[in-house]
Amino acid sequence: MFEAAFPVEERYDLWRLATFTLNKRIPIHRWFYFKEGFSRDLVVMLLEELGLAEGCVVLDPFVGSGTTPLTCMELGMKGVGVDASPLAAFVSIAKTRIYNHEELRRALDTLLSSRPSQPSLEGLGTKVKRAYPRRNLVELLSLREAIEEVEQEDVRIFLKMALINAASKASYIFRDGSVLRFIKRPIPPLRPFFRRIAQSMIDDVRRVRFSSGPATILEGDARRLDSIEDESVEAIITSPPYLNKIEYTKVYEVELELFFKKREQDLVRSYIGLVGREAPRVIEGLEELPDSAKLYFSDMMDCLEEMWRVLKNGGRAAIVVAGGVYPDRIVESDYILAGLAREIGFTVEKIRVIGRRVATSGRVHRIGAARESIIYLRK
Repeated sequence: MFEAAFPVEERYDLWRLATFTLNKRIPIHRWFYFKEGFSRDLVVMLLEELGLAEGCVVLDPFVGSGTTPLTCMELGMKGVGVDASPLAAFVSIAKTRIYNHEELRRALDTLLSSRPSQPSLEGLGTKVKRAYPRRNLVELLSLREAIEEVEQEDVRIFLKMALINAASKASYIFRDGSVLRFIKRPIPPLRPFFRRIAQSMIDDVRRVRFSSGPATILEGDARRLDSIEDESVEAIITSPPYLNKIEYTKVYEVELELFFKKREQDLVRSYIGLVGREAPRVIEGLEELPDSAKLYFSDMMDCLEEMWRVLKNGGRAAIVVAGGVYPDRIVESDYILAGLAREIGFTVEKIRVIGRRVATSGRVHRIGAARESIIYLRK
């Protein structure tokens, strides 16, 4: 079931498309740096390969920073995104609204001309206090309060996105893989930083023209896409969290507390969602895997079943995945997920390998090579 019994294509020249790096130069896509995300160029390629036309509905059930629905808006398709993280869902909403740049500029001028408040720092978590120089944290809370009072929803969302962006850059935060670290160094004042970032974002809004939108973004669980009707989407382009790779709630816990009033203890996380889970289903052939891998593939089985349900007959999916690295083995996630999809009823059109990373234990013992792949499915 989980051996390489599928067409396999190697295209290592495409590896960079599965990183966020290329988005850093593209208006609106660059509003929030999401290291774990893929590029706009990858979505453009996949939309073309899947044979999609204007007006098609494209779903990303792990929407991350919104690259899939935002690209769909540029090309005249209807983007739908779902994410369990309130931060990811908000970032995706902010990037896929249709704004009036003149209205945004007036609102920014009004906000920055208002008298700053002097908010209390009581009740803030230890990590939030460690993340900023005191003056920047006070400015951040003051701006946050003022933005919450803005009446127009689109403007309020935009300004909050600008503040999240500025707050990350005017902090001691350093995200080292799955570890959140704080490195003391000279940090510029937040308020001028916020002004420059917001003005740059307004320039992006002025320059970009969409062919459809706004996108539909939902905070939800990819294992239970209750808000999406049966057979209602033509295609799925997505990338679930990689097996045994990153704990997203930890590296963004400062933003989650500051802007969404979520503490780490509130975010009971399974391997895929941010909600509690039942005992994992037993999947034949996975008995020898580490427990975390069994939980992950149990969750992914639920996700694949939901993808099957919401796809129209003939609908196609492209899923970017990577192998899981453990001290004693590489778990070949692409083959396993392709096998699970086939069990559900999908046709596995091919697995395209786009990257390969040598994994070691203790930086000495070579375990093997973990593949990064795109699984192409058809219902």
